Amino acid sequence: MEFGNGSVRADGSRYVPISEHGLIGDLRTAALVGTDGTIDWYCCPRFDSPSVFASILDADRGGSWELAADVPARTRQFYFPDTNVLITRFYAADGVAEIQDFLPIVHESREAARHRLIRRVICVRGNLPFRARIAPRFGYGAEPHTVRAQAQEAVFESSSLSLALTATAPLECDGTDVWSRFKLLEGESVVFALDRITDDVHPRACPRSEAEEQFQATVKFWSHWLGQSRYRGRWREMVHRSALALKLLTYAPTGAIVAAPTTSLPEQVGGERNWDYRYVWVRDAAFCVYAMLRLGFTSEAEAFMGFLSDRGIMQGPGPTGPLQIMYGIDGRRDLPESELLHLEGHLGSAPVRVGNAATKQLQLDIYGALIDSVYLYDKWGQPISSGHWDEVGAVVDWLCDHWDQPDEGIWETRGGRRDYVYSRLMCWVAIERGIRMANRRGLPADLPRWRQSRDAIYRQIMREGWSAERGAFVQALDEDVLDAAVLMMPMAKFISPTDPKWLATLDALTTDLVSDSLVYRYDPEASPDGLRGSEGTFSICSFWYVEALTRAGRLEEARLAFEKMLTYANHLGLYAEEIGRTGEQLGNFPQAFTHLSLISAAFNLDRALG
Repeated sequence: MEFGNGSVRADGSRYVPISEHGLIGDLRTAALVGTDGTIDWYCCPRFDSPSVFASILDADRGGSWELAADVPARTRQFYFPDTNVLITRFYAADGVAEIQDFLPIVHESREAARHRLIRRVICVRGNLPFRARIAPRFGYGAEPHTVRAQAQEAVFESSSLSLALTATAPLECDGTDVWSRFKLLEGESVVFALDRITDDVHPRACPRSEAEEQFQATVKFWSHWLGQSRYRGRWREMVHRSALALKLLTYAPTGAIVAAPTTSLPEQVGGERNWDYRYVWVRDAAFCVYAMLRLGFTSEAEAFMGFLSDRGIMQGPGPTGPLQIMYGIDGRRDLPESELLHLEGHLGSAPVRVGNAATKQLQLDIYGALIDSVYLYDKWGQPISSGHWDEVGAVVDWLCDHWDQPDEGIWETRGGRRDYVYSRLMCWVAIERGIRMANRRGLPADLPRWRQSRDAIYRQIMREGWSAERGAFVQALDEDVLDAAVLMMPMAKFISPTDPKWLATLDALTTDLVSDSLVYRYDPEASPDGLRGSEGTFSICSFWYVEALTRAGRLEEARLAFEKMLTYANHLGLYAEEIGRTGEQLGNFPQAFTHLSLISAAFNLDRALG
């Protein structure tokens, strides 16, 4: 291996696959750690900050933190049980050692601003030499920096961010990078800590004793959090790993939930379908609230409801309606999209994008996702406040006037607006759940008007969203193209899961869009989406398919499809957005959409199996 040249990895390649990573975080930001011990992605101080390490997007210019055995070694990676503390083990001829990677969860504001990233190396058997190279590249690799190093401390400074590295091993400076070599005997350890420093937060060493205290405190935090789960079913390990992943995607200061912690990981290697997911999609976050409530985690739902009210999300005066499809983690509405032309992209998949121009799209389905999550929180969490109800009522009133118009749809296509059936379905959900809340709690509402709109949507879907020729509900009104989004119909309680029309739709989807239990969103050739190239199967659709089979009473098929989907998870139980032709993970990683749908499918299938 060429140590120190970011272009060559332990296995001789320039990139490790997307799936060969674990995620760590502190509920404010997150880092991806490769199975070879390299931190390939890290933004500081927030999820949506410019990257410090981004070698997953450019092996040469992105920056990375290599840490590995300095001899040939096999590696295995796992999480400390019931936590988000990641352990990467190295098995060599003369010994076994491990790296324990974590970001301590800190609630005191000044220490939380440090975003300390701890990497503790411990030799557990024999002896092992190690090497480290810390090569940050600030501002997505575009911002120059200087480094000052002495003995066991180094300070990296750029115009927008300063980081301090402390270690219990000697550090050497090499231009703008820092490296270290050391040998550990059985029972010995070395600690590295990387801190963000400001005028108020100064460099501070992390001795072995403090690293042990922080390790124990972090393990305790995650174990205690997971202990609140009420799930005791067959797939407890996978469900709990999904819950832990979703929790890592929450932004504690505001209650926001990001769709994924990464940007521009490709949906097709070499293709242009690369997007920035480090924002709050109303749809994704609302579905996440449902999954968390299902497991008994009410504080995350409460925090997200706080995000909605504190940031005035449901009162927006936007050009497309009260809601945008996404927001910044601080609630900001403007997320300008640009391309980073100096980065080559993962495996050469350009462009690398930051920001997201889809904020300007009209996606009417988000109203159903959001109002449904408010309805479920009102039912399973705490009764919503009068202020929240006023916001819900205003949104439903707006929807009664605006549901019957074309939009860009759930899949954020860039091929123009159409009359999507899924968008109509979720408008029906929004109004129907509003009616339920008003009736159950005697809340004020224009119920005759709401019912009239709800029923009009139902009749339109049944009349124009059904294709007699295809024998199925279709993607858009009066068309014949299929779309896996309609798998939500029985889950949304729009139609009985055993209705003949629904069962015919399920069969048609199985024939056209399902490949060995994996489900494509739609056929881009039959339904042009304004983008070049193809994509993999969409994992949330695969789990929706499991749930649709479950609700239709086809339990053996559902269980087999679910077990097959579990085989596509990575070694830690994590999923990206899509799965490629040979089982590889594609798209941003890990993806909230996939994990929340796994939880829902597991919960409902387990209950149906008894």
